[in-house]
Amino acid sequence: MGLLDFLKGPDINEGVQECSKTEGSILVDVREKDEFGEGHIPSAVNIPLSNITTITSILSNKETPLFVYCLSGARSKQAESIFKKLGYSTVKNIGGMNRYQGPIDKNTRK
Repeated sequence: MGLLDFLKGPDINEGVQECSKTEGSILVDVREKDEFGEGHIPSAVNIPLSNITTITSILSNKETPLFVYCLSGARSKQAESIFKKLGYSTVKNIGGMNRYQGPIDKNTRK
C-alpha cells in the first residue's frame, strides 16, 4: 500500500462486498435522514451521526460487525470512533457513498 492509497481512504465498494460476506454484519449509513432518503446502499440501516448513541437501544450485541459509511468518509470515521468508545468491538469505516458504484435504494425506511 503506497502513500496515495493511504490518502484516498477506504474503498466503499470493497467494504460493501466484505459486509455482505460477513455473517451477522450490519451496514450502517450515518448520514442524516434526508440524505439517506435521497438514496442509500440497499440493506443499509440509517443511524445518523447526530443520533449515533441511540444504537445502544437498537443493538445490544456489541460483537455484531458494523460496516459504516457516509457521503465522503469523514462522518463514518467519526462514527467508527464513537462506536468503539461505546464498546462495539468490530467496526469498520468503509468510506464515502460518493465513490460507491453499486445499486442505490431510494426507499426511506430505516
